[in-house]
Amino acid sequence: MSVITIARQFGSGGKTLGSIVANRLGYTLVDEEIVELIAQEANISSEWVDSVARETGSEKFLKRMLLTFGPSRKGYAQIATDSDPGYFDGNLYIALLHKIIPRIAEQDNVVIIGRGGQYILADDPNTYHFLLIADLEYRIKFMMDHYDLDRKQAQVVVDKHSKRRLNLYRYFSRTDYDQPAHYHIVFNMNKVTLENAVQSVCQLVEGHTSS
Repeated sequence: MSVITIARQFGSGGKTLGSIVANRLGYTLVDEEIVELIAQEANISSEWVDSVARETGSEKFLKRMLLTFGPSRKGYAQIATDSDPGYFDGNLYIALLHKIIPRIAEQDNVVIIGRGGQYILADDPNTYHFLLIADLEYRIKFMMDHYDLDRKQAQVVVDKHSKRRLNLYRYFSRTDYDQPAHYHIVFNMNKVTLENAVQSVCQLVEGHTSS
């Protein structure tokens, strides 16, 4: 019984990989469900959570949070317990990620897509971390092929989400998400097929859980 986190450069196929791996291993894929859980925890709508999550990945939000989280900043756990029902902002979004993702991991047999799972669960011996990278051309083409976008649309989406993801990781006080030391395996999708990556993940996880 294990937990898998998948980080990715946007458009490299991380969610697709996670979906296939979850299906083959009989695991539960957890992605947008995290938004629903945060909404329930904060007693607000999932649309509101999603809106704040998008803002959290913006440069404007990052600068504001660096001011808010100064030398006397509160810890994540305190923020998560201090807030009133119905209140929600970027502080609480990040705090609740730290609260909810470990709770999800306790269930075992889950694949968690993004949202800093590789950092939040970094010390969990039961969790296996994977990263997908690819050059820009691959990621644009992947979005065109899998999401029915034309080239211009795909490039805009990749650029926008890539900047948003980088800002979110910076908010975690990390700019090194692409460093191999954080992961069990890093897949360069320009060099391997999606099927090769799926097989590698499944073999590693199944091999460790059966030993």
